[in-house]
Formats: sequence, structure tokens, C-alpha cells
Amino acid sequence: MIEVNGLTGGEAFLRVLSGMGVERIFASPGSEWSPVWEALAKPDESMPVYLSSRHEEIALAMASGYAKATGKLPGVMIHTTVGALHGSMALRGALHEQVPMVVFTGESIAFGEDDGPDPGGQWMRFLSDVGGPARLVDRCVKWSFGVNDKNILVSTIQRACQMAMSSPRGPVFVSLPMEYLFDKVTREAPLKVSMPTMPSPDPEGIAELAGLLRTARNPVILSENAGKNTAIVERMVELAELLNAPVVETRSSGYFNFPRDHDLHGGFEPGEYVADADVVCLIGATQPWHPASASIAQGAKVVALDEEPLHMNLPYWGVQVDLSIAGELEASLSALVERLGKDGVEGGAKAAERRAKLREQGAARRAAWAEHAQSLESKEPMDTDWVMYQLNQVLPEDVYLVEETITHRMALHQYLDRVKPGNFFSGCIGGLGTGLGTALGVKAAEPDRPVVLVIGDGSFNYNPGIAGFGFAQEFRMPILIVLMNNHGYKSMKRGVPAYYPDGWAVRTNQFVGTSIAPAPDYPAIARAFDGFGERIQNPAEVRGALERGLQAAREGRLALVDLWLEPVNE
Repeated sequence: MIEVNGLTGGEAFLRVLSGMGVERIFASPGSEWSPVWEALAKPDESMPVYLSSRHEEIALAMASGYAKATGKLPGVMIHTTVGALHGSMALRGALHEQVPMVVFTGESIAFGEDDGPDPGGQWMRFLSDVGGPARLVDRCVKWSFGVNDKNILVSTIQRACQMAMSSPRGPVFVSLPMEYLFDKVTREAPLKVSMPTMPSPDPEGIAELAGLLRTARNPVILSENAGKNTAIVERMVELAELLNAPVVETRSSGYFNFPRDHDLHGGFEPGEYVADADVVCLIGATQPWHPASASIAQGAKVVALDEEPLHMNLPYWGVQVDLSIAGELEASLSALVERLGKDGVEGGAKAAERRAKLREQGAARRAAWAEHAQSLESKEPMDTDWVMYQLNQVLPEDVYLVEETITHRMALHQYLDRVKPGNFFSGCIGGLGTGLGTALGVKAAEPDRPVVLVIGDGSFNYNPGIAGFGFAQEFRMPILIVLMNNHGYKSMKRGVPAYYPDGWAVRTNQFVGTSIAPAPDYPAIARAFDGFGERIQNPAEVRGALERGLQAAREGRLALVDLWLEPVNE
């Protein structure tokens, strides 16, 4: 039982969150939270740990990184309407990635007209909108609500935690009036409140899929976001080995869904496999190919396994699926592996022959990547492939790696095979600007483990960098930032010659809006926060700089290595 009767709303808020399993609160200060800050000042080790950042987007991105690394539910406290708007992009990202978090803002509903503490005149003019903050972000979250009676304060907080962890998981938003946080709670919390269990797959659907796969001539598995935990990856390995089937990821993969050095890893180009497949399994895959209407092998069956396989948050999906199975992925894969193990898989010698061919192809593919990267060791300006190849040589075995890249992402996937499944997280699915916060959230979850952020200079400029660096310094959470600096927006530039190959931009070499020049002294920003910063332009110096950056982070200092690549506009 969570005892709250007689506490202030601020005290009850913290006690209920702790009772619901929230161990960390990521916050960006807002003037409405005085009752909670007063409660946090009291000695009480049972309360969640409060980590204050200096920007809402950093706080929300940290919650995302923490949830990804731990699977636990984080709490978030941000400023009212203005803070909700600052954080809405990070909320949208969490919604699309199905990352659970319970997010709170404050607001005023009395505007100083009641007998309680006066919130101040700013609430009437500057901080309030019709409908309150919950209305502003309702399209960026699973559910949003402004508490409208003090008697439902406690039960609403509990319900919000439940909904964030229900399938499909995601961010839930609640605004809490200051007046209720100051006031006394006059009733206890509900006695029986439990977190929802994850949905189990339909046994008939699993049996039908097992039947398809048991007799499949050339099955293929495609995945993007299945690898949320190592147990799912282990089941994926068991399935692939039973079928002797390739597991192909896409360049948009938000996790490492399969060991990159496994015989059955099929690389990152699904098109070369689906053209000859008779059964295509989409396991945690949102965009397996483009366009969605693109045809695959005639007569091939397409099966989708996911917690929410129809992707209801997307206005258009368009992938034609013959069998759709909803359910938690570990449970779905476990049931499928058990069924196939019981019934057996046909194919025998042909399946073994297929695996031998895949092993040979995979080894050749990785060797070609390595040979290509090594051929760039003297190229100036430096090449992305060389940098990623060198980074892979120095990464510690227990590293957590976060990426926020666009044009460098394929090289990252190809070369960083030392990173283990379960230790990689994308920080940009919902839009650029959350990679730094995601990496800091992972560090908050695993403070004794090395955390590396690989980020493009364009992405870096979207992040609230000063706020993020300040958090790392204040709470001693050092990470290594590997800045892939090509002095511009390559993804923006490359569309112009594709659409207008004979246009003015190509003829005059004038590409508007694609430069970040002159390049600022990014390492100096890290040094301003007592960190380590170094700029590298010589490819021979890459490895040494990365090693120095890792050492600085081990010693407790934020580190940034600024790697100058071939400029976008040269």
C-alpha cells in the first residue's frame, strides 16, 4: 500500500512514483515545481533520484536513453506549456520508438484567485494556453491529460505509469496544477495497482507461421527494431539457425538486432535477398524496403511480427502482409522457435548448403569492407569509412554506443561489429536533436560503463549542447563524443543533383543551405566544461585521438574528438 493521506500533493507525487517503480526522474526546472523540490529536500532514500538538466529536450532524451538501456520506466518533470513545446520533438521520437516514460508538467488553474500560495502573475499572461499543456502535445504521446480534481491526483499518476508500460509502450503526459501540489491529499492511493503484462502472441498465428517456415525453400528475416533486449536477439539467433536463414537489417535499424559477425547476418541491403525469397519475416521492421509498394518475389509470403504490427501512428504504411501476428517479440519468437523445434524443419542438405553460401558471402562482404577502409588510411580529407574502421579497433568490449547520424549511418553499421547487441541505441528516429541526451541517459543508467556518441556536425547543431555538457559536468557523467564533421548537411545537398542533374546548382556548384562554415571550435566547448577536446585532420592521428578521448572519459571528463572529413561543398 502506498500511504499518501495527509501528505502534500508534491510529497504524494514522489511517493506514488516510487511505489510504481520509477527510480529516476529526469527534469528541466520549471517554477511550478516548488512543492516537489521541498519534498525532495527532506531526507528520504526511498524517493526517486532527481537529475536536473538545463533543457527539456535533454531531459526527455535522457529518459529515452535510460529506458532503452534498462527497460525501466523513467519519470520526467518539465516546465509547463513552454517546456512541453520544447520537448515535443523528443516526445514524438519516444512515441514512434515505443519508449516508455511518464512525463509531467505543472500548470495553474486558479491564477492566484484562491486562498492558497500565489503562483505569480506570469501564469495568466505568459505561461497559460487554452486547454493547458496536455492539449499542446496530445499528438506526440500515447495519452495526455490535465488533472482537474485533487481527488484524482494520485490515481491519475498511477494510471499514467500503467499506460506508459502497456503495449505498445510509449510516452504518457500529465499536467498537475500547482494548487493540488501545495494542497493536502485527503485519501489513500488505490490498494491494488499493478503494471500490465505484455501481450502474448496468438497460438494459431504462430502455428500458421511455423507451417510456412517449416517448408520454406528460401526464407529471409528482416529486422530494424527487434533488438531492444538481448533475450530477443538470442531468440532471433535460434530462429535463424533453425531455418538456416539470413537476418538482414536496414540502415535505419535503431538497435543491433543480430550479431554482426554471425554467419547468418545478411548485411544491410534487403533487396538482394527478398527478390528470391518465398517467405519474408518482418520482425520488428517498420520500413523493410522502399517504396512500400515495391514488389518482392512473385508468390512470396510476407509475415509481420511486432507488438503493434500495423503501425497505427503512421499515416501510411503500405507494406502488403499475408500474416500479421501481434505480441511481445520475445514471447512470439520463443513460441515460434519451440513450435519449429517440435515439428522440425524441412530442407536438410539444401538448408545446410544455403548456410554455407551465406557464411561465404558474409565473410567476403566483411573482408571487402575492411579492405576498402584500409585503402583510405592516407586519404585527405579523411573518409567516413576510415574513421569508423579505426573507431571499431579501439572500442572497449563493454561499450554502449549511441548514434545520431544520417549520411554516416551505413558505415557505422558496416564497421562497428565490436558493439554487442543490447549495447547500441539510435538517438534520432523521431528527428535530430536528441542524440546527446540519449547518450547521457544511457550513462545515467550505466554510470560505470563507457558510453560513446557518434554524431554528425549537422545533428550536433540541433542538440541543446550547452545544456547537455552542463549536465555531464554537474553530475560527473562523462561520455566520448565522436563528431563526424563534414562542415555541412550532406543529406540536404544530395537531393538537389538527384532531382536536378542539369540544374543551376550543379552547373554553378552553388548548393544553398547546405554549409556549416566556418566550422566553430567544437573542442573548445568541451574544454569550457572542464572536458577534453581535440581536432583531428590527419587520418594517421584518428586512432590516437580516439584512445585519448576514451581515457579522458575513464578519468571522469567529458570528451569530444572533432574529426574533419571531406567537406560537403568541396
